[in-house]
Parts: sequence; C-alpha cells; structure tokens
Amino acid sequence: MLALICGLTAACAWAVHDLLVRKIGQETAVLPMMLVVLASGSGVLVAPALIWGDWELMTGPALWNAVGAGFAYALGMGGLYRAFSMAPVRLVAPILGAFPMISLGFAALGGKVVTGAEIAAVLAIVGGIAFVAMTSREGHQGAARPGQAILWALVGAVGFATTFWFAQEAARLGGELPAILLPRVIAVGLIGLLALATRAPVRLLGSTTRTLVMMGCLDALALGLVTAAARLPNPEYAAISSSLFGVLTILLARWVLQEKVAPLQWAGIATVFGGIAVLSAQG
Repeated sequence: MLALICGLTAACAWAVHDLLVRKIGQETAVLPMMLVVLASGSGVLVAPALIWGDWELMTGPALWNAVGAGFAYALGMGGLYRAFSMAPVRLVAPILGAFPMISLGFAALGGKVVTGAEIAAVLAIVGGIAFVAMTSREGHQGAARPGQAILWALVGAVGFATTFWFAQEAARLGGELPAILLPRVIAVGLIGLLALATRAPVRLLGSTTRTLVMMGCLDALALGLVTAAARLPNPEYAAISSSLFGVLTILLARWVLQEKVAPLQWAGIATVFGGIAVLSAQG
C-alpha cells in the first residue's frame, strides 16, 4: 500500500511538471530546459543526501545500478521533453504512461511471480490511459510532427521504466538518498555535455528560469518517491501507479486550456483508477 501511495504522489508531481513542459517547451530550447530542471532538482537533494545518505553502502553493484539509472534517466527525460515540444499532451502522455508494462516485466525478470490479477491491472491502467487519448475530440490537431512525437514518447517510456528498475536496485543494494541523487547528477553531466557539443542556447528569461527550478523540485520529489519505494513490499507498484501522471496531465491541460473532457474519456479515467485499486488489493 505504501508503494502505491509513493507512486500516486509521484504521479501528481509529474503531472504538474509535464504540463509545464508542454507549455514552456514550445518556446524554449529543449536542452537548456532539461539542464536547469535536472540541476535544480539535484541541488535540492545535495544537502540531505550528504547529511543522511548511507554512502558507505554504495559499493559495487549499487553504484553501477545508480550509474545505469543516470544514463536511462537522461534518455527518458530527453524523450519526454522532445515529445511534448512536438505534440499535444493528449497524444504524448498516454504513450509515456505505458511504461508499467515494462516495469512489471523487469520485476518478473527479477524473480517476481506476476499474477493474472496484476497483469489485468496493468493492462487496465495502460488501456485506460490510451482510451482517454483515443476518445479526444480533437484527434491529433496541434501536433506539428505526430510521428516523431510518438517515437520520442516511446523512447521516454523505455527510459523511465529502465530508470526505475536501476534506481530501485541501487536503493535496495545501497542507500536510498545516494540512489536518488547520483542518477540525477549523472544525467546533469550527460545533458550538459550534449548541450556544449551542440552549442545549445543557455540564456533563459528570468520568469522561465524560476518555473524550471520549480519543475526540477517536482521532478526530484517524484523520482525520489519511486526510488525510495525500493525497500517497501511490491516496489514495482510505485512505478506502475506513477503512470497515472498521463491521465492527470491531460486533465490539467484541459483545465488550464478551458477544454472539456469528453464523456467517453471518463470511462478511460475510471478504468485507470480501477486498475490501481486492483494493485492496491494485491499489495
């Protein structure tokens, strides 16, 4: 149950973060956005990790898992930011929200016996998210490059599922706070090198920078919660339930843009919550 709570709280934080990505990403270069968000989130975590982190536990496998999480997170964030800069939330968010299938697959590879109820719950979550987008009245209007956006969203989904797997393994084998901080620091380094190599513009408006810093804090909170669930029963539930961010982002986008949710879309939303309820009963 606690793992689900971590995942649902992370979903709320990511929903606000992703809405802001869509809003700002159409006017700001992607790499500088990512760099500020990742760096600010890392900055918030430095002091707690240095003071309370169990760094002596970060040896061998734990350290390599944290490194793997950093590379995967850079990939996932890149896919998310690129996708949202190209297409509306209703097209991108459901694809990004499909990573629970991958997360449960990783858990199965790790030796977990996946029950039929869990498979049905994940299918309900993913199917409900997809249904919300498919029943959108506007279709793909507003997507300049829908094909490329879909590909980038798939990259993001794979990246995030891989991040959660590596980060939770790092937290399980080592310390939770180091396992939360190290992947972000590695991702900052990778994105920074890419920004330098591509000579990406780094000057941002003051108000935009403040928003990006807030986004970094939300992202750090969300990833931290999913990672911290590593030592809870059924830690994969945190990653799976955090996929609710896709539906929440669509709802927030419609509220901010003063758009209505189609009646059929409520059926998809109810299906998502039903899947999460099944996971809760299993835990």
